[in-house]
Amino acid sequence: MNIGEAAERSGLPPKTIRYYEDIGLVTPARDANSYRAFRESDIHKLTFLGRARALGFSIEDCRNLLALWEDKDRASADVRAIAKDHLREIEAKIADLQAMQATLSDLVRTCAGDDRPDCPILKELGA
Repeated sequence: MNIGEAAERSGLPPKTIRYYEDIGLVTPARDANSYRAFRESDIHKLTFLGRARALGFSIEDCRNLLALWEDKDRASADVRAIAKDHLREIEAKIADLQAMQATLSDLVRTCAGDDRPDCPILKELGA
């Protein structure tokens, strides 16, 4: 199947599929006319990559997860370790966002929001 069909079936844009090919995550066959010829296995990989990226896994994590997915002798502990590391990163980002939210909420609460030029938000940002 061509890249348009692969995009439709995998839910990924053709540009993303080309990028994944460029960095070696997928390697579709080539027709006699040099057009990409995606196989069913390529669609499975693309779908896998789309789901992993939607969960925020990095390209390198995706590469490692894909290698483990294709390795029938893999240890699930290896997969779990990658997922646990990513989960810790997400938890750290959530904590950072919550701290940002608290700070910004305090700044918004302290700003009168009226016609006066005095603004604690600008004062804090400029400090």
